[in-house]
Amino acid sequence: MNRRDFLKTSAAAASALLADGAPAPAVSLKEFPYSAVALTGGPMKRQYDMVHRHFLALDNDRLLKVYRQRAGLPAPGDDMGGWYDADGFVPGHTLGQFISGLSRIYSTTGDPACARKVNALVNGFAATLGPDGYPYASEKAAITWPCYVLDKYEAGLIDAYRLAGVVKARKVLVETIRGAIPHIPDHTYDRTPDSPKQAPYDEPYILPENLFNTYQLTGDRKYLEMARLYLLDHEFFDPLAQNRNLLPGKHAYSHAIALSSGARAYEMLCEPKYLDAIRNAWDMIEQTQQFASGGWGPKEAFVPPHEGKLGESLTTTREHFETPCGCYAHTKLARYLLRLTAESRYGDGLERIVYNALLASRDPGGDGEYFYYSDYQSLARKGYYKRKWPCCSGTLLQSVADYALDIYFHRGTSLYVNLYTPSKVRWSASGVPVKLSQETSYPDNGEIELRIRIPAPVEFSLHLRMPGWLESEAKISVNGKTVGVSATKGSFAKIQRRWRDGDTVQLSLPLGFRAEPVDDRHPERVALMHGPRMMVAVNPAADLHESPLSLPGKPEPVAHKASAFTVNGPAGSVEMVPFYEVRDESYTTYLLRT
Repeated sequence: MNRRDFLKTSAAAASALLADGAPAPAVSLKEFPYSAVALTGGPMKRQYDMVHRHFLALDNDRLLKVYRQRAGLPAPGDDMGGWYDADGFVPGHTLGQFISGLSRIYSTTGDPACARKVNALVNGFAATLGPDGYPYASEKAAITWPCYVLDKYEAGLIDAYRLAGVVKARKVLVETIRGAIPHIPDHTYDRTPDSPKQAPYDEPYILPENLFNTYQLTGDRKYLEMARLYLLDHEFFDPLAQNRNLLPGKHAYSHAIALSSGARAYEMLCEPKYLDAIRNAWDMIEQTQQFASGGWGPKEAFVPPHEGKLGESLTTTREHFETPCGCYAHTKLARYLLRLTAESRYGDGLERIVYNALLASRDPGGDGEYFYYSDYQSLARKGYYKRKWPCCSGTLLQSVADYALDIYFHRGTSLYVNLYTPSKVRWSASGVPVKLSQETSYPDNGEIELRIRIPAPVEFSLHLRMPGWLESEAKISVNGKTVGVSATKGSFAKIQRRWRDGDTVQLSLPLGFRAEPVDDRHPERVALMHGPRMMVAVNPAADLHESPLSLPGKPEPVAHKASAFTVNGPAGSVEMVPFYEVRDESYTTYLLRT
């Protein structure tokens, strides 16, 4: 089938699909728009502001240079180097992600500099497409990574249009997909060692999510059918829906991000198997693949369960979790599952990976140096990837920009608080505008205060996530008086009342210590957890893989350090701090438990 016939057939099939009139699936919760939420303090705000400044400062001419060179246009600016250049591993690969992330930050902050930068990058990219719409930065990108890079263009152009007001981005999106079609396969396939030779690294199965979004944006039904075409049903979603664990051996990040395409397929096609598949996959990852940080995929591959492979990796590799990329896949899936099910355990998973992986990423360097792998070996140090501008540069920006989506959700006259961090959200209950602000030093302590500002009394329910790690029941009061609501761990505690301006909710979450084994074959190798945080031994004097400690024990707080504790062992006391507070120190994540 040639490409023209393929698109004609796609459009006809899409028409038939829509004619079925399948009802949209019920969505339990809704995300807030980026513009409704603001971070006001805490570690998430520090990282958000740093990322905002860093990516806003990237030089537009450098970002566009490789595209202008390919199009034969004047190309001022220095070469980017690393993965990004024409002879790099994936030329021009993160441009769409930079456009996407900056659009999201603009929508949240209203920073006009972000809008100007997004507009300049979209227009600069559009000028290089040519009459045939060829979008790739080099022939290498079109041959080796056509789907991988196309997916990033789509995300950037969709966000530029929806979030940054770049009207032209919609037209550029259509032209970009048209120009990419001659270079992408007309079928889907899994990424395996025997993948088709024309694109050994490519990942066509990641395309559906943004093709569904393109369909919603344009109304053109061929994108709907293209999305269906690239769904990896036979090799992936069908067995996952049957609860068959086929993750071991698969490339971890690309198959995790493909689960978002399954979530989007469930929303668009209303086929229950996709919801079954993503729920089962989440359980498989959480129960058999996950380090204490929430990360997974040592050396970028899922491991066979119940064989001790995670524990073995603590001494065989320093590439334990492809961090910003993995966090992007994990947090997106968590939000989908929260919206579709309203089950608080997905919020627990989102919290775990935000605090112990995304926040724990080392800040970017000055010229293309980015954190890539989290290292859970003994006496490790945080570093940068061996080449400049790796894939994790783009997903770092997108993941941090998505903090605005992670904190609050809503449904009807119900407001849900998912993460505890200083922030504000604007909402409407029964037509009454509601402003909720959150003040807290969490997770240094478990004390959170929520304040309601409303112009007139209004009834609604406030739902507070009760983490599954709670060692005892949380305490909740309103205006200083205890309220009799269920605060069982692993649920959302519901406070239903007629609220008045200035009402305050006080929430106290007991932050206990616990020891989590790396896997079921290595029960003696444990990470020390304090509430949601993974604690690591900082600047240890010895290899703690060989020096047993009594864990979790009774860690003692360190004077003048709100988040540091000491534990005692045969060689003396060991200082433990949250992984996200480690900068240049050496650290050990997994300890030997007596």
